[in-house]
Amino acid sequence: MMQPVDPNEVLMTGENSFIRLSPDGGNTVPTRVSHWRVLWCPAGSGHALFVQSPITDNRVHIYSDNRAVTRWLQRTIEILLYTTFADLSIPVVDAMFSRSGDPRSGAMEMVTSDIERIALTWSDCIDPFVLTMAPGMGNRPIGVFSTFFPARSAQVQINGRFAPYDPWPEMRGDRQASSACLAWSETWVKTKG
Repeated sequence: MMQPVDPNEVLMTGENSFIRLSPDGGNTVPTRVSHWRVLWCPAGSGHALFVQSPITDNRVHIYSDNRAVTRWLQRTIEILLYTTFADLSIPVVDAMFSRSGDPRSGAMEMVTSDIERIALTWSDCIDPFVLTMAPGMGNRPIGVFSTFFPARSAQVQINGRFAPYDPWPEMRGDRQASSACLAWSETWVKTKG
């Protein structure tokens, strides 16, 4: 009989929405964004935003309202997702975070620092699905369970400048997804022991 409780140890729960924009369907990815809303992890709760784009001169910029959470994400999860975002020598800029909208009409995450105003938007979302990756899948030692809302359209704007290019369609298992997804109700786990 299947047990109602997942056997793994919880590492983090919250959200990790992302945007990847490309001129050629993902062969090159000049713009990458990883937006975290952490409800709980061993370092606490808070937000983090990792951005690399032509509008950041292709350098990685990191924003957060809890540096301990950001550094924990870098050491624990971003190191497996995109190692460039896991560089602990990159400074973290203090910022405030807010959200508006939803997948039905379009969602926006606003990130504001002393000198920057960043708007991330996801729109024209297709049917959501639950991503289930147990520890060990995809050659990752940790696993994730997340509700994906794939967006056909997404934008990254910093101080009025828009990142070029578009998200592209991609498959996740047998489900249609895209390179820009709201990833909500997300929990990362590791094997107990």
